[in-house]
Amino acid sequence: MTTEDHDGTDARRRERPDDPIDAPAIQAFTEAFSGPVLRPDDEAYDDARRVWNGMIDRYPAVIARCTGTADVLAALEFAREQDLEIAVRGGGHNVAGYATCDGGIVVDLSPMDWVDVDPEARTVRVGGGATWGVVDRETQAFGLAAPGGVVSTTGVAGLTLGGGYGYLRRKHGLSCDNLLAVDLVTADGKFLTASESEHAELFWAVRGGGGNFGIVTAFEFRLHPVGPEVATVETWHSLSDAPSLVREWRDAVATAPDEISAELVFWSVPDDPAFPDELRTEPVAIVAAVYSGDVEAGERAMAPLRELGAPLFDFSGPTPYVDLQQDFDPFFPAGEFRYYAKSIFLDELTDEAIETILERAASRPHYRVLLDIWQLGGAIADVSETETAYSGREHPYLLAIDATWEDPDDDERVVAWSRAFWEDMREFSPGGLYLNFPGLEGEREDQLRETHGSETYDRLVEIKTKYDPENAFRRNQNVEPDERAVGQ
Repeated sequence: MTTEDHDGTDARRRERPDDPIDAPAIQAFTEAFSGPVLRPDDEAYDDARRVWNGMIDRYPAVIARCTGTADVLAALEFAREQDLEIAVRGGGHNVAGYATCDGGIVVDLSPMDWVDVDPEARTVRVGGGATWGVVDRETQAFGLAAPGGVVSTTGVAGLTLGGGYGYLRRKHGLSCDNLLAVDLVTADGKFLTASESEHAELFWAVRGGGGNFGIVTAFEFRLHPVGPEVATVETWHSLSDAPSLVREWRDAVATAPDEISAELVFWSVPDDPAFPDELRTEPVAIVAAVYSGDVEAGERAMAPLRELGAPLFDFSGPTPYVDLQQDFDPFFPAGEFRYYAKSIFLDELTDEAIETILERAASRPHYRVLLDIWQLGGAIADVSETETAYSGREHPYLLAIDATWEDPDDDERVVAWSRAFWEDMREFSPGGLYLNFPGLEGEREDQLRETHGSETYDRLVEIKTKYDPENAFRRNQNVEPDERAVGQ
């Protein structure tokens, strides 16, 4: 496997090749650019180059921190002139580290984190650099929400372009299902608005096809009445109770209404003073669920889930939606830990699949490694498989392997364990994965076509060839253009 070199900034910088950019060019670009332009010798460079996954340690030649669309256009033009590889950063949360690169340019949208809510129309426009925490805060001021992720520091852009699972998924769908329009800059410097009525093929592609087709500078979402409190279930059980708990959970969620989005998590009690000393780092199975709707109705509907087993802890109850969205933030901080995430769809939880999951839950290589069975279906499956580029709507479950650890010396061991577990689960899977949990860069080249299927993938290739024939935007789950069609 290949991981980033963490021998230190100075050692890495000595290894860098000569600067590919001539001084007059970078000076002219900097003077014409509205936001900060950071170079390796600038004081703010080291902080700006780092992304959420501490495993990723790359050194771009330029970080262009865009304040608006004009800066994005200027950065792309500069990249073309200097023949620089382009990485696009929204929240910088992608596990594979696509938001940065070595020796190229990072088009950093993080200053573009504005949010504009229209409470009467129940819509929100969001800058390409915003995170879900900012969106939640602004929309909840009006009792509204757009389906986002489960960690508030996640970028809106990456999550939405890859699909977008969150706590509202079964009632209100994926993040991309609530997208009304995007503003986008294409590889040749054109500014477009894509929606159902404008550039409809491009709009189809960005809903699940990733960042292959341009730089999205703004998103417009449909909003839903949510909160200010939501009913939640969160019961923590000893892992020794898991064999019966998993089967009871499977049976309970099979008849759950769409308002309930449930998960079954295998983790450990955090090494935190808030928990009893004797239980810290002990393995647990967590029953978790959120109800999208009236709080009292939710508590009644989710009672069967809350009453499963004999929990060690019961943190269930009404929770402010904004707080719920931030609950996991302390356990997944930016840059402090090393992360690996991979996923696989499941059509059923057979006893054999459950036994494999339980064996792996008991042998996790680090107490921070988290395994999560997501209940899908509901509004996700109500959307036609061909309506957007997102693929995998028909599957009722997703198994996510979310590995977190601290020591670089554990990289190979933890990643190898995660990959082996994923391979073990393939016999229980119809194929495909959630492309926001893809593993590291360069893993199985066929997983993109396998996930999308030939028809959707070929359609993505056609759109990619039209809007980015030279594959300028390739730091992503890359759809390569059809070289035979380029120039025709």
